[in-house]
This record gives sequence, C-alpha cells and structure tokens, in this order.
Amino acid sequence: MRQIIYAMRFEGRAAPASPDGKILRAATSAPSSTVSSVVGADGLTGTIEAAPGGMAAFESEVTFTGEASFLESGTIAFGNGHRLRFSTVGQGYVCPGPDCGLTQGTAMWRVESGEGQFEGATGLITSNAVLGEDLAVIDHQFGVLFLP
Repeated sequence: MRQIIYAMRFEGRAAPASPDGKILRAATSAPSSTVSSVVGADGLTGTIEAAPGGMAAFESEVTFTGEASFLESGTIAFGNGHRLRFSTVGQGYVCPGPDCGLTQGTAMWRVESGEGQFEGATGLITSNAVLGEDLAVIDHQFGVLFLP
C-alpha cells in the first residue's frame, strides 16, 4: 500500500439544515499548502501557507447529539474526480472557544470510500475547527491515507 499525508486549512461557511439548528451543512475549500512546524529556543512556531496547485473542496453534514458532541459525514474532493467519503469515529467534541462567540471542535473521521485516485483508500483524518457566531468555519485537517 502507498501512504499519502495531507495538512490543509479549509475555510467557508455552515448553514442550518434543520429548524432546530441541530443539523448544519458545511461547505469549505482549501488551497494547496505547505506546512511548517519549527521547534526552537523560544518554543514552537507553525504556519500553513498556500502553495502552487489546485483547491480541495469539502462538504459535510454535522448533527449535534448533545451539548458537547456531534456526528459528521461528508466528502472531500482533491481535484477533478478524486473524492473521499468519511464519517466520524465515535463522536466529535465541541466547546466554547477562547473568544466570545466562537465554538471550537474536533473530530476523527474514518475514510469510508473513495473515487479516482482514492478508490479502495482507507485511513483516518483529524479535524480541529472553529465556528463563528456567523457560521464562518475554519477547519485544520491532517489526514493519513492508504492507497492500494
């Protein structure tokens, strides 16, 4: 099997998909990127910067199952015809963010299936996201994927 890793910063919006607000649909995108993590005398610094290449597109449905928990499933498209389908492993976790009006959340997703380059793929993706009061989304993802 061949292994691919990725780290990307997705940005976009969520919108209510149920009258009670317990279901959200998110649509975000991310440019190709380069990640840098440097440990030095002053501690840790890190950046994610745009790199030459195309965009990835993300769509998901988030169902809140409790005050601090959710389930999520969706797709990530990496270029034309190369798509992953994923769902939450266990449940995701949400809590108030560091600033008023922000919600922070994290989840681990299991790759359920894929198309194009990702046909037969397996793997896990971690998500660390921030949701604003206006439903703006910033989602940092790190994936470890295995291709046949």
